[in-house]
Amino acid sequence: MSLKALRIVWRITLLNIRASMEYRIEFLLNIAIGAIWQVSVIVFATVLLTRFSGMGGWESSDVLMIPAIRMLAHGLNVLLLGRMHFIGREIQEGKIDVYLLRPMPVHRQVQLAYFPTNAIGDLTVAAGLMVGALSRSHLDWTAGRISYLIAAIIGGMLLEAALFTVVACASLRFPAADYWGRWLEELLGTFGSYPLNVLPKAVGGFLTFALPLAFVAYFPAAVLTGHDTAVPYWLAAASPFLGAAAYLGARLLWLWSLRHYTGVNG
Repeated sequence: MSLKALRIVWRITLLNIRASMEYRIEFLLNIAIGAIWQVSVIVFATVLLTRFSGMGGWESSDVLMIPAIRMLAHGLNVLLLGRMHFIGREIQEGKIDVYLLRPMPVHRQVQLAYFPTNAIGDLTVAAGLMVGALSRSHLDWTAGRISYLIAAIIGGMLLEAALFTVVACASLRFPAADYWGRWLEELLGTFGSYPLNVLPKAVGGFLTFALPLAFVAYFPAAVLTGHDTAVPYWLAAASPFLGAAAYLGARLLWLWSLRHYTGVNG
């Protein structure tokens, strides 16, 4: 992206933020909704720390690292790349056809359509969860381990964005595929915060190889805390790089899908 394009993105983002803040109460309510939406994660962390010493062979402080990584990755995705989650609605309303006529990449226009105020609430909860996980951790947080944690969060963000981008590509051909995004969001929220070894093997295998949600937070947390990964260690350790590769592949698929887009009515 050129310097001129970055300036345009920055100016549009500031305008979106100012527009969101025009209605202060609604702005604050959206932030609160973003935080309240994650109440299940807060309840899970509270019960885990107060009632159980661990889960699936993991100490409670180690288990807490899984939802902390997932939530930070999710919050960053919502803030930076998350508008692809709602592209199905834009396609059904014909807005994508307008995007195609403008001299700006469609993907960028989608991301600049509005400012996701709820992401502030998501990230507030995620940051609190990460602070709690780090304060209870018995690990030696060397520069290498901190660097890997940061890379894992970014990789998780990119992997989640890649999955929703693939759904968006399907929506260009089948607008009803927008419902797959809701199903995907439910799966992330339901299974993304637990060690996979507490789930049936079939479910764990599905979340590893068919729908690779395990690479968002579970495998990075296992690598950081020294737990068994159930897959080759190098594969689990490569989670951040797999997230980046998946996002690159999803963006290429998006460009291919746009070239073959024939309109909402085919």
